[in-house]
Amino acid sequence: MESTHAPEAHGPGHALERLIFFSDAVFAIAITLLIIEIDVPEVHQPASDLAYIAALAQLTPNFVSFFISFFVIGAFWAGHHRAFDCARHWSPRLITPNLFLLSAIAAMPFFTAFSSEYYGQRVPVALYTGWMTVIALLNIWVQRIATAPPVVGERVSAVHRGMLRQRGLAVLLGAGSAFLISLIQPYAGQAALASIPLWRMLLRRVAPVR
Repeated sequence: MESTHAPEAHGPGHALERLIFFSDAVFAIAITLLIIEIDVPEVHQPASDLAYIAALAQLTPNFVSFFISFFVIGAFWAGHHRAFDCARHWSPRLITPNLFLLSAIAAMPFFTAFSSEYYGQRVPVALYTGWMTVIALLNIWVQRIATAPPVVGERVSAVHRGMLRQRGLAVLLGAGSAFLISLIQPYAGQAALASIPLWRMLLRRVAPVR
């Protein structure tokens, strides 16, 4: 009796899908582990309502770092998704840079916890923003391979590829700026990551993609 099941997918397309699924899983785990690094505050009993509020207030830096890192990892995932949305062909060259990028993403919960535990201190904040700069560099590495032959799809325009690469460069400039600012004024280091959209607008004006 013949099987009614469709044949298993193997080959280049299958390999590319496995890499994307694996990458999505690492991003999802890293973004979930961020909240695990925030411990429930210890409140000695008996305690008043104000004692609970005060204990939660002490976790403010932890939650600020959590939300920053949550959206940072989310933004890198979105960039990864956009880059691989252009990919149509498998290449072994994708494996190593993608693994480096994922390892850097997986380490984000540690750097987030370290910077929130010593909020506003130069070394922890500089390490956080410096690690962001490393991720931005690795992200550009992966983007360049995913948006270039032989990986990129034939129908993906040069303009679209240029816009993706420009976004990656804006992230690098924003993270690098945040790192430099954290060395001078640590309290403003993480907030300086908000300059990424400004860098993107500046790059569009200075070097418009054609």
